[in-house]
Amino acid sequence: MKRRKFARNSTLAIGSLMMLRCKTETTIKEAKESIIKNSKVTDINVLSDFGLQLWSVRDAMAEDPKGTLKKLSDIGYTDIESAGYENGAFYGMKPTEFKNVISDLGLKMRSSHTKTGVGDPEFVGSMTNGWKQVIEDAKEVGAQSLVLGWISEDERKSIDDYKRLSELLNKCGEIANDYGIKLGYHNHEFEFEKFGDIVAYDYLLENTDADKVFFEMDHYWVKKGNADTFAYFNKYPGRFPVWHVKDMDDTQEQFFTEVGSGIIDYVEIFKKQKQAGLKYFYVEQDAYKDIEPLASVEKSHDYLKGI
Repeated sequence: MKRRKFARNSTLAIGSLMMLRCKTETTIKEAKESIIKNSKVTDINVLSDFGLQLWSVRDAMAEDPKGTLKKLSDIGYTDIESAGYENGAFYGMKPTEFKNVISDLGLKMRSSHTKTGVGDPEFVGSMTNGWKQVIEDAKEVGAQSLVLGWISEDERKSIDDYKRLSELLNKCGEIANDYGIKLGYHNHEFEFEKFGDIVAYDYLLENTDADKVFFEMDHYWVKKGNADTFAYFNKYPGRFPVWHVKDMDDTQEQFFTEVGSGIIDYVEIFKKQKQAGLKYFYVEQDAYKDIEPLASVEKSHDYLKGI
């Protein structure tokens, strides 16, 4: 009797432990799902696959592009945005070679910056000189977008200049669409200047076709221009599928600093990624103080991975 009773009790005990284990695993699973659901940053997948704008390491890319790309891959970057296309080559490499180099390193190039070419007719590889070749070369590397990264001072003296720019963006965006490439516009602070009652950035948003032109929002320059990121997300939802992520130090100079080290609240900004239409983003830092560029971009990378 004692032996049978012991066996029965042992079976009940094992069964209870198994039930407790299942209940515990369910509780842990529910807790994880709750953490993800209530996370400060939703859609966290975008933070697992982001890139670097290569302007951030332009000197290193000029000296040793392959070695620099290897270092970026070792840091953990998975995507790059080119700022070095000229005469049919990316950083001195033809598109096929460049694609092979970055692919071997586990990198991709979803975006590349371009120029209008206005005022610089000798430059080959711009929106006004060899545009179709620019598109074809970017597509060969695997790009999904081309972005106008800068306009000269002579191209932004009046609202008429922005009218001409809007027309050029629409025209080039339509051609890019034929190749399956999207055309974007990257802001600095000067677009938030007014011509009478018209804000230049607003004019571009309202006078470019959303099917042809998107906007790569640089959050540092928005703040530098005393504009409101969230107001633009509210007014123009879905127009900002690509971002530049850089930070601003807490000084009167408002100098560049590593992401997470400054005063721009990226946790709050990333909460609005769906409203903005975010698809991918790039870390960028224009200049440095007391830190080497590669160390700086590694610090920004690690902060974003830890959000």
